[in-house]
Amino acid sequence: MTKPFRRPLAVLAALMLMWLGFAAPAQAQLAPFTQAVAEAAASDEVIASYYRDRSYSTLFTGPQDEVRRHALLSALALAGTHGLPVQRYDAAALTAAYRAALTEGDRGRLEVRMTKALLDYARDLQTGALVPSEIDPGIKREVPVHDRHANLVAFETGNPVAFLRGLAPTATAYPQLMKAKLDLEAQIASGGWGAAVPSGALKPGQDGPAVVALRDRLIRMGYLHRTATAIYDADMQKAVQAFQLAHGLTADGVAGTGTIEQINIGPEARWQSVVVAMERERWMNIDRGHRHIWVNLTDFTAKIIDDGKVTFTSRSVIGKNAADRRSPEFSDMMEFMVINPSWSVPRSITTREYLPMMQRNPNAAGHLKLIDRAGRVVSRASVDFTRYTAANFPFAMRQAPSSGNALGLVKFMFPNPYNIYLHDTPSKSLFANEVRDFSHGCIRLGSPFDFAYALLARQTDDPKGLFEQHLNGGGESRLDLAAPVPVHLVYFTAFPGAKGQMNYRRDVYGRDALIFDALSEAGVVLGGVQG
Repeated sequence: MTKPFRRPLAVLAALMLMWLGFAAPAQAQLAPFTQAVAEAAASDEVIASYYRDRSYSTLFTGPQDEVRRHALLSALALAGTHGLPVQRYDAAALTAAYRAALTEGDRGRLEVRMTKALLDYARDLQTGALVPSEIDPGIKREVPVHDRHANLVAFETGNPVAFLRGLAPTATAYPQLMKAKLDLEAQIASGGWGAAVPSGALKPGQDGPAVVALRDRLIRMGYLHRTATAIYDADMQKAVQAFQLAHGLTADGVAGTGTIEQINIGPEARWQSVVVAMERERWMNIDRGHRHIWVNLTDFTAKIIDDGKVTFTSRSVIGKNAADRRSPEFSDMMEFMVINPSWSVPRSITTREYLPMMQRNPNAAGHLKLIDRAGRVVSRASVDFTRYTAANFPFAMRQAPSSGNALGLVKFMFPNPYNIYLHDTPSKSLFANEVRDFSHGCIRLGSPFDFAYALLARQTDDPKGLFEQHLNGGGESRLDLAAPVPVHLVYFTAFPGAKGQMNYRRDVYGRDALIFDALSEAGVVLGGVQG
C-alpha cells in the first residue's frame, strides 16, 4: 500500500525543502532545462540521442563549461577567415543569447543552438559549406563527410581548442590560401591595385602613360620594386614575365592584349578565386597519397607528386568547353596502362559526329571500322546509313592500334563510371596553345612516354625498356602498376606555387563562378563581415 504514495511524498518533500529555504533537488531544477533541450533537439536525432545518452548534462551553458563555450565562440567569430558563411553559426547572436538567458528553458534552447552551430561549423570546415554535385554536374567529387556524433564526442572528451583548430584541411595549400585571402582583403581595403592599364599591347622599349600605368600596377601587385622609370625596361620585362608565369600565360615578357587583360583583373575577382579554392580544398580534405597524380584542369597540366614535391610535369589537353565534353572532377586509382591501344569510339561520338558524316558519305572516317553487335567487322557498302538515327544505329566503331590512333600509343587507366582516362595523342600541335580545351573529355598528355617511365620507375630498374618491350610488340597489351596510384582531376583557378606565391588561372568552364555564387547565397562576404 506504500508504493502509490512514494511519488507524492517525494514531491511534498521537495516543496517542504524549498519552503524552508533549502535548494531543490537537482532533478527538479533540471526538469525545465531537460524539456527545453529535448524539444529543441527533436528534429535532429544525432543531437537528441547525444543529450539523452548524457542524461541531459550541459556541454556549453553550465558553469563548468566555460572553456568549451569560449573555444566555440572564439572559433565561430573567426569563421570568416576561412571564407565560410558566418551567419550560419553567428557567434555574436549566440553570445548575446547566453547573456540574455533568464530561465532554464532559455538555457536549454541555447544549449541546442550552440551544439548545432558546432556541428555546422565542423562540417563546413572539414568538408565544405556546399555540396559539390548541387553546383555543377561536372563536379563528381565525393565529399568525405565526417560522423556528427563522433565530432561531438571528440569535442567533449578532448581539448576543445585543439579539436576546433584541427578541423581545417591538412593540405599545405590551405593556410597559404587563407593568407592570400587576408592579404587580398587588406589590399582591397587600401584601394586595390590602382588604375587599369589602357588596352592594347605594350613592348620593351616603349614609354608613355600606358607604360607608367603598367609600372604602377605591377608595383602595387608586388611584381616590380618601386621605381620612377617611365620606360618599359628590363626590370619591367622581368616583372611581366613573373606575372605571366603566375597566371599561366606565355612568359615572353611582352604585355600583349591577353596579358593586359589578366593584369587588369582586380583583387576582388582574385579574392573570389581564393575563396572558391578554399572551399575546393575542404571538399578534398582527404589522404591524397604520398605519391599521387594531380591533373589541374585550369592549369592544363598533369603532375606526379611525391611526398609533396612535384617530380614530373606534362602539358595536357582537357575537354572542350561544351556541355557534353567538359572534363569532370573526381578522384580514383590509376591501376594500369594500355600500350598500343585500340580506340572504341564512345557511342555519343559515333552517333553525334560520325553517323551524320557517313550519311553524307559512307566512306567518311575511313580509319574507323564498323562493328556489329556480334563483334564482327561490317562492310560499309552493305549499310544504308540514311536508315538510322542516333537512337537506333546498331553499330559500334573502333580504330585499330597505330601511331595515328586517336589515343596515340598509350593510355593510362583508372576505371571509372565516366569513361575518363589519360592518353597519348597524334595531335601534338595543340600543346603549344595557351588555352588547351579541345578533347571530348579525356585528358591528353604532351609527354606520355616520360609519364609512363616515371610511373614504372617504382617497379623496375629499366622503366623505358619495360615500356618499349610492350610497345615494340605492336599489339594491344596491358601493363599493370605494381602499386595503384591515386589520381585527382581537380579544378583550381587559384593555388600557391612552390615558394608560396599565388598562381591564378582562367575559369575555363565557368565552374568557379557558380561556386562563388552559391557561397555568396549561403552568406560568404568580403572580409567575413556581416551587414
